[in-house]
Amino acid sequence: MSDTEPVPEESAAPPEPQPTPFRVMNVESVLYDLTDSSPLVHLTEAESPFRYLAVPIALPEAIALNNALSNIDGRRPSTHELFSDALARLQCDVIAARIVRHEHGVFYAELDVMTPRGREVFDCRTSDALILAMRQGVAAPVLCAEEVISELFGPLD
Repeated sequence: MSDTEPVPEESAAPPEPQPTPFRVMNVESVLYDLTDSSPLVHLTEAESPFRYLAVPIALPEAIALNNALSNIDGRRPSTHELFSDALARLQCDVIAARIVRHEHGVFYAELDVMTPRGREVFDCRTSDALILAMRQGVAAPVLCAEEVISELFGPLD
């Protein structure tokens, strides 16, 4: 190289994306208040500061979630029972139900599944993720992105 040639600058590698912090949530209850338009699923953080979410879901899904929490199977399999049974027979395990964002009053979720071929993540309704997580032989954890809780309650100090 001669003294007049520009020295190429080392390109800075883009910063690696930071993993989204999630909080473990407990499904506390499914309640239907006749003065409200839809049932609510109450989720509470498993650890301090024990913030909670009230997630609105449709009545059929509220019944399905309550049945899953109570270990009740219908006389004929519901869609969630059928899908849960199909996952088990295909040797797939629900790793977690994750609430990943909240926009305009709507909660968005993912279902994290381990299959014999590897991990798969499915975009789904929050109610479906919760029901399928609760329908596992051992209930899969329910996780909520910290940013969702912080948006609703403010950041942790």
